[in-house]
Amino acid sequence: MFSDLKIVTGSSNPELAKAICDHLGCQLTPTLATTFSDGELRIEIGDNVRGDDVFVVQPTCPPLVNRNLMQLCLMLDALKRASAGRITAVIPYYGYARQDRKVSPRAPISAKMVADFISVAGAGRVVTIDMHAGQIQGFFNCPVDNLYAAPVMMEPLRQIEGDIVIVSPDAGGVERARSYAKRLNAPLAIVDKRRDKPNQAQAMHVIGDVEGKTAIIVDDIIDTAGTLCAGADVLLKYGAKKIIACASHGVLSGPALERLENSNIEELALLNTIPESMGEGCSKIKYLSVAPMFAEAIERIYQEISIAKLFN
Repeated sequence: MFSDLKIVTGSSNPELAKAICDHLGCQLTPTLATTFSDGELRIEIGDNVRGDDVFVVQPTCPPLVNRNLMQLCLMLDALKRASAGRITAVIPYYGYARQDRKVSPRAPISAKMVADFISVAGAGRVVTIDMHAGQIQGFFNCPVDNLYAAPVMMEPLRQIEGDIVIVSPDAGGVERARSYAKRLNAPLAIVDKRRDKPNQAQAMHVIGDVEGKTAIIVDDIIDTAGTLCAGADVLLKYGAKKIIACASHGVLSGPALERLENSNIEELALLNTIPESMGEGCSKIKYLSVAPMFAEAIERIYQEISIAKLFN
């Protein structure tokens, strides 16, 4: 059925790529992804891809963001030079997405430069999920399909009993939280946050009624978990009965695991866009698989039919 469809992956999240192949009923295309003794990366595609529809599954994620990004670009270039028919970069987690604008006079717009790297390397299309800033799609000069995590998160959230309230951990996430609240027919609350410097936040107060309810904090990226844990503390002060959290991408850097383990959050649901090994050591983290969603997106793109269903 998929005779000319190829799935290629590097070393950033091979487990997810294999799970996608399992859903599609195909095999990973063998790829050599090693490092020379001087630190340079070596990439070699191990099968003929001439004229094929090739999907490169490679999140540019921690713990080696720059290596994973370079691997992605080298794989794209190798496929382009091997005369692949169509090349799609499947990037479940888009690194540098938070650097999407100038925050000081002499700072780069890193998310734009990374988009240029990927485009020049050979990507003719990009598929991702819950990109941190929607406008990054405009940084590419090729089609970008930014899938939503909500359909994956809905099933476990609908099983929560009692009164619930959906909480945005900051003003920037209100649109995302509102979409969850609408799907679950639940009220919305917002944590008013003051950020003093990068990776450090201080939660101030809550806008909305959370008293006596199970508060579900919805976010896209959990990095050091400072914002999330501070938000949980202030929600309890405002009378929330129970705190549950969900997020698309678990970066979990620095003190994140320790903070989460010692926090008032009872459970944190994450997608496996970043390897599940990043969450080892925290008993509160539960991973949900995005492999079925990406597999369906890949199949629809391959068959050249609409993927609008995945956005509903």
